[in-house]
Amino acid sequence: MARTTRNVVFTDGVRTPFGKARPDGLFAGTRADDLVVACLRELLRRNPSLPPERVEEVAVAAATQTGDQGLVLGRSAALLAGLPVTTPGYAIDRWCAGAMTAVTTVSASIGVGALDVALAGGVEHMGHHPLGAGMDPNPRFLTERIVDPDALDMGKTAESLHDRFPALTKERADAFAAASQRKFAAAVAAGQVAADLVPVAVRDAQGAWGLASADELARPQTTVEGLASLRTPFRPHGRVTAGNASPLTDGATACLLAAEDVATELGLAPRMRMVGFGFAGVEPEVMGLGPIPSTEKALRHAGLGIGDIGLFELNEAFAVQVLSFLDHFGIADDDPRVNPYGGAIAIGHPLAASGVRLMTQLARQFSEQPEVRYGVTAMCVGLGQGGTVVWENPHHADFVPATDPATAGAR
Repeated sequence: MARTTRNVVFTDGVRTPFGKARPDGLFAGTRADDLVVACLRELLRRNPSLPPERVEEVAVAAATQTGDQGLVLGRSAALLAGLPVTTPGYAIDRWCAGAMTAVTTVSASIGVGALDVALAGGVEHMGHHPLGAGMDPNPRFLTERIVDPDALDMGKTAESLHDRFPALTKERADAFAAASQRKFAAAVAAGQVAADLVPVAVRDAQGAWGLASADELARPQTTVEGLASLRTPFRPHGRVTAGNASPLTDGATACLLAAEDVATELGLAPRMRMVGFGFAGVEPEVMGLGPIPSTEKALRHAGLGIGDIGLFELNEAFAVQVLSFLDHFGIADDDPRVNPYGGAIAIGHPLAASGVRLMTQLARQFSEQPEVRYGVTAMCVGLGQGGTVVWENPHHADFVPATDPATAGAR
């Protein structure tokens, strides 16, 4: 039987507020899987035209898949969210790009006709599961010098970027970090963030209930002068600090994806159309360079160039990592196309959840900027990888909707 590929659209995305990963943090008394469930339920509530039985797959990512982040997260969260028992699900891991990989994996299935509708997302409760907890790296990594010893410490990989590229100074990193805080504060004040947050019931150490409805990590009063005085924990007299890196974070995300013709049938308005994606590997000790080759790969597959991209949502694992991307592509540090709402330095980076946070923000920016046709979501990944997804704006004048399956493969 002849098979045609189909367009895949992102129709909705949500996230929990992001909290501090510490004993007194927002979600210290909340299970990781319950954070995912809150996101899945919210997607179903916000999209009443979608019959739950039409959801054919649930993919949920976590970097540490144990305890309340274990038990085949996609399937267990689907059941807990009230989806039919006939809805399958699975867990996925590409560390920081977990949710991004959940999206691209189910989208590939939708594209070839194996699925019509799917939910994808990620969670990381770094308060319950600290970065690297339970890992047992094979000793051959070091004894056979497969990687540099610093490759297994993300902060040291960021310091290595500063070493390799002298133009990536601490002053630039601090200025970028302070700008991220300012932009996020402005986005919150303008109502550009709360619209996609899922309130979550929380319980404190004394047993009192409350409602988490806003992010906890932002420091809107941050100044370059204040950042300059912070200590450098990864190296004496280094350049990476708590102020120009993303904080340890608890949170979850999820999104709704569908074949474009099926979205039309179900009354789900496309907020973005997937154009292409790419993942790539780099030297693990400079893992922050990963988004450069993954973006080049994704753009090549999409038949586009960097000049075609009108919006960039880049995960700010470290300021220096984003700056290396910008320098490579000849983009200014303060280019207004880059992270208009701020980024992970202000918002937080709950590892496997962050990819969908980038997508949800880009979708909202597309609606605000119909003159932009293409956007990118990209991120670096621990152990030396990068991931990038290229999206098209359905609000753009040149956007051509797919009207039936026979034309759904045409961009």
